[in-house]
Formats: sequence, C-alpha cells, structure tokens
Amino acid sequence: VLFIINKYAGTGYQSSVDGRIVSVCEALNIEPTLEFTQRRTHATELAQQAALSKKFDIVFAVGGDGTVNEVAQGLVHTQQIMGILPKGSGNGLARHLGIPMDFKKSLALIDSPHSICMDSFLINNKLSVNVSGIGFDGHVAGLFAKEEKRGLIGYSKLVLKEFHSFNEFSIEIAIDHTTYKRDAFVLAFANSSQFGNNARVSPHASVCDGLLDVCFIRKVPIAQTIGFVKKMFTGHIEKSAWVDIVRAKHLTLSFEEPLPYHVDGEAMKPERNFSITVLPASINMVVPKDSANRI
Repeated sequence: VLFIINKYAGTGYQSSVDGRIVSVCEALNIEPTLEFTQRRTHATELAQQAALSKKFDIVFAVGGDGTVNEVAQGLVHTQQIMGILPKGSGNGLARHLGIPMDFKKSLALIDSPHSICMDSFLINNKLSVNVSGIGFDGHVAGLFAKEEKRGLIGYSKLVLKEFHSFNEFSIEIAIDHTTYKRDAFVLAFANSSQFGNNARVSPHASVCDGLLDVCFIRKVPIAQTIGFVKKMFTGHIEKSAWVDIVRAKHLTLSFEEPLPYHVDGEAMKPERNFSITVLPASINMVVPKDSANRI
C-alpha cells in the first residue's frame, strides 16, 4: 500500500501519523510505502507512477481535499484503487464517503475490501472530485489560500469580511443543451454533498449517479443568514428559497467578465467561459463497508 502524505494539509502535522500507519500495516502483514509531497502537483506525479507500476493494492491520499484532488488526477481512468486518510481542514469528500474523521479509526480502510466506481468531473479541463464553484466561494478560496492559519474559524472570518462587498452575477448557462439565464452569488458544482466541515451544498448528491448537482445560490439577506446557515449544516439547504438545484451531465457557461472560481477548494485564475463535463465511474475508491450502498 502506498501512502502519499501532505505534511502541510490542515491545521498542522503530527509525526505520530507515520508511526500509526506503519504499525497498522505491520499488524495486517501489509507492506507500506510512505511518500511525502515536496511541491504542488507532486502528489499527482507519485500517483501516476504508482498506477503505471501496478505495484500497489491501494494508493492513499493522506491530507485534505487538495491532496485528494492531486492524487485523483494521477489515478483517474486507471484500474488503481484509491483511498483517503483525512488530515485536512474541511475533508469534504471523505465526510461524504463516510470515512471517520478520527485518524486512528480511518486507518481501518487500509484493510477494507469495499470499493466503489466513483464519478468525477472536468471544469475547464481541470479534474474535480468533490465540489467546485464560481463566484463568492471562488473569491474566498483565493483569499483563504494566502492565509497562514487554516480551519473553519479562519474561513468563516473571511466569509463575514467579504460578504457585503461581493455582488451577485448574471449567468447564461446551457445545461444538457437547454439554455437558462440566472442570477447567483455562488454557483456550485457538486459531485459529493458538501464543501467540508459538514456544510452540505447539495445534501442528496451522489458520487455514483453519473450526474452533477448544479446549485444556484442567491445572496441571502442579512436577516435570514442564520436560518440559511442552519439549513446548510443540517442538510436542508435545498428547502431554502435562495437555492435552486438541477442535475446535469454537461454544461457550458459564459460571463460578461472573468469570475473567480475554485476546484475542490483550490483557487484558480478567474475566467469568462466554462465547460463542465461529468466523468462517470472514473475513479476506484475504497470506502467503509457501511457507506458503500448510500453514497
């Protein structure tokens, strides 16, 4: 089993992580290989090499959603099985898949025989496995990337600081060959159900249905923000009058001016035109036994 470890993911790295991985593997009579990422895209390179070598039963991403995305880039459309040991600040895809946030408990996946054929999608030819978005969340992602401290508290502070100054935008969108015009504050593309930290942008999204949940979110009036946030964290955001969710296999969008966006939480350079396509059953992902039939 290969473990691709990002020491800089989340709120900090504990050296005990390495020892726990090795100890569990020894107890299971499994040979572990530990690789530490040295730079951006290094995880993708390591994953590609692993898939080509066919030496490993499972390749684990040990980190947050950014690390998961990079490893998935190296394994998409291959037979290699992938796993996640969550060590990030949000861990959106891991939470959706039912992987324990307690690192010791998540190590049980090392010996799990259960895997699924999971969807992914492309946004302007960039692979996304969890949730990507255009608009306010892309704007905040760009600012958050410059912050030294990670975590929900720091992210929430940025949201509150930037909320007033960011405006809704007009969208011309073609969804499976039907064109719509909408206004939105956030336009989220959800393969899984949540951004991370149990903030569910599309509670009924599935990573195995061959469809993408397209979430139009308007700018919520200040007086209604508490109720809106409560719906998001309790899994009822689709009941909000400020949210509309449709499902699609392919969509194209155009804007009057470049807009900020993110791919699985990683900020990208603003663009005007977008093409988004689902890649059905494109990643083999190991999951807990009790999650295999509900994701």
